[in-house]
Amino acid sequence: MRKYLVILTGVWMALAGFATAQSSPVVVELYTSQGCSSCPPADEFLGKLAKRDDVIALSLHVDYWDYIGWKDIFASPKFTDRQHAYARAAGKRMVYTPQMVIAGQDHVVGTKPGEVSRLIKAHSKTPDPVKLSVTRKGNRLEIMAEPLQEGLGRMVVQLVRFKDGQTVRIKRGENAGRDLSYSNVVTEWEVLKEWNGRSPLSISAKITGDDDCVIIIQRASHGPVLAAARVR
Repeated sequence: MRKYLVILTGVWMALAGFATAQSSPVVVELYTSQGCSSCPPADEFLGKLAKRDDVIALSLHVDYWDYIGWKDIFASPKFTDRQHAYARAAGKRMVYTPQMVIAGQDHVVGTKPGEVSRLIKAHSKTPDPVKLSVTRKGNRLEIMAEPLQEGLGRMVVQLVRFKDGQTVRIKRGENAGRDLSYSNVVTEWEVLKEWNGRSPLSISAKITGDDDCVIIIQRASHGPVLAAARVR
């Protein structure tokens, strides 16, 4: 009788673990530029991804095409640095636009929607190794995280702010004369806390302004995204 009890207990624990394991929305970062003639189709595709509940789509504008005639009004050297850091982490020397980074791991040309969609589907089936909860109380965020696996290593908790529905008339450069629309344009990417995952995390962060925001927990040195949550 004791043998059966052990088996049933093990089954119950497995089912309980299965029930609590969840996948947060897949983070898709698009590295783009208003000075890049190849980027508008990728920008449009990101707009479609931004409407999905299972995706957190973010548009990061880089500044290395500003010299060819049009200064991207959303570009930041911080986003250029982030793209270069991804390239170094992947052992690559070059960066390009449009590029999509899926879940901090897969690098894809932003004009390949089929490949991007396949990778999103694959990542959405993978349970998060971190349980993340974010609540907003006025101008403060309460962030709680709990490791669901051992040996996750050093992680960073990041606050990302963005604006949706931006349209710009491009007056010079490769896209001169076009009105281009952008979704989820990142305005700020801030590391709130480094975390070793050895114990649960509970922190708060002050937010101001009307920009939307998400919290992303990622392995340090531009590794995989481990959990992400929209702030409602």
